[in-house]
Amino acid sequence: MNFVQLVSTLGFALWCTHGRCEARQSFKNVLVMLGDDVGFETSVYNNTICKTPNLDRLARRSVTIQHGYTSVSSCSPSRSALLSGLPSHQNGMYGLHHSVHHFNAFDGVQSLPVILGKSNIKTGIIGKKHVGPDNVFKFEYDRTAPDYDLLQCARNITRMKQFVREFFEIDDSRPFFLYIGFNDCHRCPESRYGDFCEKFGNGQPGFGNIPDWKPAYYDPKEVIVPPFLPDTPATRGDISNQYTSMSRLDAGVGMLLDELESHGYLNDTLIIFTADNGIPFPNAKTNLYEAGMGEPYLISSPVETSRWGQVSPSMASTIDILPTVLDWMGVSFPSYSLMGMEVVPSGKSLLPVTRMEPSSPSFGHAFASHNFHEVYMYYPMRVMRNKQYRLLHNLNYRAPYPLATDLYDNPTFLDIMNRTESGQPTKWFKTLDQYYYRDEYELFDLQADPLETTNLAGNSSYGDILAEMKKSLRDWRMATNDYWICYPEGVRYKNQCADIHNAPPNIL
Repeated sequence: MNFVQLVSTLGFALWCTHGRCEARQSFKNVLVMLGDDVGFETSVYNNTICKTPNLDRLARRSVTIQHGYTSVSSCSPSRSALLSGLPSHQNGMYGLHHSVHHFNAFDGVQSLPVILGKSNIKTGIIGKKHVGPDNVFKFEYDRTAPDYDLLQCARNITRMKQFVREFFEIDDSRPFFLYIGFNDCHRCPESRYGDFCEKFGNGQPGFGNIPDWKPAYYDPKEVIVPPFLPDTPATRGDISNQYTSMSRLDAGVGMLLDELESHGYLNDTLIIFTADNGIPFPNAKTNLYEAGMGEPYLISSPVETSRWGQVSPSMASTIDILPTVLDWMGVSFPSYSLMGMEVVPSGKSLLPVTRMEPSSPSFGHAFASHNFHEVYMYYPMRVMRNKQYRLLHNLNYRAPYPLATDLYDNPTFLDIMNRTESGQPTKWFKTLDQYYYRDEYELFDLQADPLETTNLAGNSSYGDILAEMKKSLRDWRMATNDYWICYPEGVRYKNQCADIHNAPPNIL
């Protein structure tokens, strides 16, 4: 038996760097990379124009989830759900954390970094955090805004690399959980750096230089316009800038893989890549249609290599990340209660996907829950998506669907508005009225109607499907202590729903 075999058998790894080798204990570490407003603009998901060589590199050692979903298409609520394992209606972070919005999770929430820290696991976060309060989402190592400039800690991947190295230098005798919150590809409204901050660090005069990034530029005529967006010059220019921002995120993924490898962690680290919500375009971000709920999702196990490079048809949610990490680390979920009810995570571990295609029914559906984005954007939605259908319950359906600042202030949407006002064809697949005003229930057959244009909720032929999905959605809401459970038809009273007789009047 040679030395390499010996140290492996004893639970050690041979770590070599700068020509020197040493035996070091092998751990089960975790790296989670979260894109900001990132969609499927990557060759991993068959976009042949937007080049993402580093995500391709990660995909070659990962299982690519074909049906990955966010649990809520809004930044802070999504991040809180990921880190708590609870939907935002259960963890209390109903909307954005920063500024006037000021939403926070309940003080009693037990988040992933706190749970892991109690098991002597080193925890770190670099980049965009955007959740609170700090004591609930407490990381041992924290390099995030507002303590650090967001551009520098979440888009400047060379500065982020320095933070990563700093984290790795802290007591390497413990396993680690490192969470990277990229700020690409979020919009930068009213920024001199461009709509996606795509000019930041590009090496041109006045924009600074990020040494680890070589910007990629795209001809607007060549970009791929998703079918849920209007194919116009304004949209194409918008997407072109988005692609450049995506190239910086991709370079950041490559940087992180290189740092894992150079520090000897690549072969004992579980890696997960996904995003918080849909892309910042109409019908996507803050919506829970397919374009807003669907996310890229890669999971790389250094132990289970037989599925590397494969695509899984399983359905996964960002709410599955907490149970996956705990499963990998061998840490139990703590026993605690919120609002008088025992907390039981509704997600599942994704480790079975890394071994073989799972047969459990839990891999055949995903739930989502949305309440606010910005504080004035009250539009609660509850959603179930299975392999064929999506059911949306729009609880505030009598109000117009509200717009976030960055979803109004962008070339694509402003062009839709201008074309509508001037009577020109918008080239969009719906009108503004159709976008703003929605039915209480929307049921779509994603196989026959991928753009979700035909609501089947009122079609008697789909009555059984509607009833079954309504029941499943309600059961999930009950299990997650959804305080909106009676809304809009009733009020919660003595743990029951009292009818308040507020059905909309008939309009002749």
